Amino acid sequence: MPEENQLGRFEQTLLPHLDAAYNLARWLTRNDHDAEDMVQEAYLRASGSFGGFRGTDGRGWLLTIVRNTCDTWLRRNHADQLSTPFDEEVHQEALASPNPEEQVLQNADRRQLQQALEQLPVEWREALVLREFEGLAYKEIADISGVPLGTVMSRLARARNRLKEVLFRIAKKG
Repeated sequence: MPEENQLGRFEQTLLPHLDAAYNLARWLTRNDHDAEDMVQEAYLRASGSFGGFRGTDGRGWLLTIVRNTCDTWLRRNHADQLSTPFDEEVHQEALASPNPEEQVLQNADRRQLQQALEQLPVEWREALVLREFEGLAYKEIADISGVPLGTVMSRLARARNRLKEVLFRIAKKG
């Protein structure tokens, strides 16, 4: 009976966050099939350590497991995607007149946004997805990512700037 209780608690606590787990895994792996595998692996890991979970909201806990699962997989299979090259143009301050960029962001369709997001380094994409798509607070993102709050803020700023730049280029081509 206690195992049945734990299974029920596991399902009640973590299954509502399946979409968020898949969304994060999809953006980190950039592939539907790999994302499904990562979510399955993350749920298996969560199941194995659920006895030690003492919280009431499993979302952050699960997303941390998904992130770590994806990170391990990426390091093993796609180590070249994990480094963030320093590019002076990308890291400079935002352009002097952001109005066209803001307009591009507002008018970007889903395909363009996906294309632009996939060009971001994985750690920037992770922060942006957790903040903008999953609605997590900076502190929650820092906890999930295992980095200081300032690093989250820096990654988000850089990701947003790069996203604007890429969307602007895409819009100019189209």
